[in-house]
Amino acid sequence: MPSSRSRSIAVSIGSGVLSLLLAACTGVPGPAPASSSAPASSTDAAPTATFTFGTAAQPLGLDPALASDVESYRITRQVLEGLVGVDQTTGAPTPLLATEWAESDEGRAYTFKLREGVTFQDGTPFDASSVCANFNRWFNFPESLRKQAPGTSFKGVFKAHADQASLSIYKGCKAVTASNVRIDLTQPFTGFLQALTLPAFAMSSPQAMATQKADDLSQTRDGQPLSAYALHPVGTGPYTFASWDDSSVKLVSNKDYWGDKGQIGTINFVTYDHPQSRLQALLDGKIDGYDAVTVGNFDQLVKRGKQIIQRDPFSVMYLGMNQDVPILQNIKVRQAIELAVDKETLIRRFFIDNTAQATQFVPPKLSGFNNNAPSLGHDPAKAKALLEEAGYKGEELKFYYPLNVTRPYLPTPEKVYAELSKELTAVGLNVKPVPVDWADGYLQKVTSPGDHALHLLGWNGSYADPDNFVGPLFGEKNGEFGYQDPQVFSKIARARGLPEGDERTKQYQTINAQIAESVPAVPIAYPISALALSDRVLKYPASPVLNEVFTKVELKP
Repeated sequence: MPSSRSRSIAVSIGSGVLSLLLAACTGVPGPAPASSSAPASSTDAAPTATFTFGTAAQPLGLDPALASDVESYRITRQVLEGLVGVDQTTGAPTPLLATEWAESDEGRAYTFKLREGVTFQDGTPFDASSVCANFNRWFNFPESLRKQAPGTSFKGVFKAHADQASLSIYKGCKAVTASNVRIDLTQPFTGFLQALTLPAFAMSSPQAMATQKADDLSQTRDGQPLSAYALHPVGTGPYTFASWDDSSVKLVSNKDYWGDKGQIGTINFVTYDHPQSRLQALLDGKIDGYDAVTVGNFDQLVKRGKQIIQRDPFSVMYLGMNQDVPILQNIKVRQAIELAVDKETLIRRFFIDNTAQATQFVPPKLSGFNNNAPSLGHDPAKAKALLEEAGYKGEELKFYYPLNVTRPYLPTPEKVYAELSKELTAVGLNVKPVPVDWADGYLQKVTSPGDHALHLLGWNGSYADPDNFVGPLFGEKNGEFGYQDPQVFSKIARARGLPEGDERTKQYQTINAQIAESVPAVPIAYPISALALSDRVLKYPASPVLNEVFTKVELKP
């Protein structure tokens, strides 16, 4: 583990920032003030700096409506923008492509005033009709497309698509005028504005989507089905897509961007899929920074005097279980698996210092966290006894884990797997390893129906609301867990419409306790993630929700 000296040198991204973010997380603000920043003048000097950032994996696709992995979002945040942004200090929704908004019909309608004079990077105008084109595209995603691209976020937020319209929170979009658009909902949704900050709801050029057949996944890249549009996204953001090859993605400054263009004219996202190779690239001056610092890198970075910036924990790493595998339908087997897991050892060996043990799937600083959620603890002897009571006869459990990747919630997957496998085998479970390269569709394999009994994964929160954690994971039966609890599903659906306050908080506390009681998965850690930066970087906009747009990076002259 990093020494106490290492910890004192590391820069912590303030818990005060996150606490402010969380305090404002679920209330729906009234009309927002117009943005105080005027559009950049067309005579402003063009940015000239080049910034090279090391990533842990290639993006799975650059259409954020269809790919939700960290590396895809990291890139699309630079190219596309949504109606609503996130204040870097408070975490509250802020004007972005919408300059102000108003709620009506008891929370069932939101009217947005759009920023005028904005164009997409292909020269087409951004207006109310383009907003509706995007919303209606997401709503009308056909089932066949959703099966090909399980990274879609629309259903997780709005609950259903057009083929089950009666179940959907989304009702429709209307262009009131060219610069005013109204989104109608079927019921109140407290986290609606926060949800719109997701990269998945960024605005794409309707013309580019039509020309590049955004809903036709006829292309492939590293085994991932993609559309031509997902290989060349077009938004309104400060950077435009330039190229994507086997190891890097290149973006260049958008000369017609409406806002602050910053210092950086060219961004290169270069993939180094091993932690040591990212570290060495930074030490060699090949990159200006990288994400997903591991415990093994930490002390080396400190000894070399490199900057380390830590994000407040806003993710949960877990051991998933699939109840579509018959033996895992027995709660005593699932409880035995939880009892076999030594969270303390896993965290001490493989996570950055001060990472906390997880007892539930909502981080501690979010409203709805339950201090009394049931946790069985670590007790191998009791685990063995439960397996005997359950009549476990050595049935094989296929354990999927990813190779050649580092995630903010899972810094060293192979090592974490090895420790977990040892602990599970020690209590008598028959574990069969199934290693899958991340780039070979690991995420799709473990979140789709299949033979995965156990798997390693995590969830990084994208906006500060408990629904962003329990809703996508446990709001309905899915291919990842095979979890079926209509009572929990109903409670989650009700909680997301409750106004901020004690009743909503208590409802999420009840939900967290009920999920923990039935053990659909084992939450292990609330990981602290960290970035390493070269001396060239004066400021980096680290964010617990990874809302890190590179116009805000400041470099030495």
